[in-house]
Amino acid sequence: MVRVTPTDRRAALRAGAGLVAAGAFAPACAAPDADRSVSTSRTSPAPPTLTAARVPTRAAPAPRAFPGQPAQIGHGPRDRPRVALTFHGQGDPALARALLTEAERHGARVTVLAVGTWLDEHPELARRVLDGGHDLGNHTHRHIDVNALPEAAARDEITRCAERLRRLTGSIGTWFRPSRAARASPLVERLARAAGYPHVLSYDVDSRDFTSPGGPAVTRQVLGEVRNGSVVSLHFGYPDTLAALPAVLEELGRRQLHAVTTTELLS
Repeated sequence: MVRVTPTDRRAALRAGAGLVAAGAFAPACAAPDADRSVSTSRTSPAPPTLTAARVPTRAAPAPRAFPGQPAQIGHGPRDRPRVALTFHGQGDPALARALLTEAERHGARVTVLAVGTWLDEHPELARRVLDGGHDLGNHTHRHIDVNALPEAAARDEITRCAERLRRLTGSIGTWFRPSRAARASPLVERLARAAGYPHVLSYDVDSRDFTSPGGPAVTRQVLGEVRNGSVVSLHFGYPDTLAALPAVLEELGRRQLHAVTTTELLS
């Protein structure tokens, strides 16, 4: 793993994450094999009591079926100048807020796939995402390799996160994305559909920001692959992502590629 350079760190801190020390960001994703050491029998703590003050003022839409789209969606229409920036929702909340603010400053709307335990710790972020006009979805409860789990455990990972979203927003969220994998296994796809998600959200552009290659490298990776209809995988929790986002959004604007929610991308 390439370490974040002091220059990239300063760029990230200037953009809004300066309250958090460089080593304080909890990793959101890693290589698919990295989660094999996580126990699948661990019992998660009970969720905190959620008060009415935490309910978003913008209602959370329910998942939609898109006729003609596959069960696992990797990109949108290639004939329209739109892209979806999707963020795996986990990590330091100050950095998450800074990323959302930066996106909104450029007129962009994004999709956040939230981890259930992260919502337990930071329930106010559900409101922050939705009130900013963004999509909010399900990225499993504990962010372990859901494809490697037996059926009952995989179902639990999907439904527990869905329950958190419903309690916070009144909906199970707009999209489901499997944790620790670009695509869902046939079993996880079936379980997600049973939980109420007509489609699994994949992607066709991997930013590789979770490897901490530096902001310029993340920028090059995204802009080198993005095109009409792309779904880009990004992460909360990494300062390199925040360092890269302004340049990514500025270049998308120059290319006249509009950053929209995944729901808007497919509508």
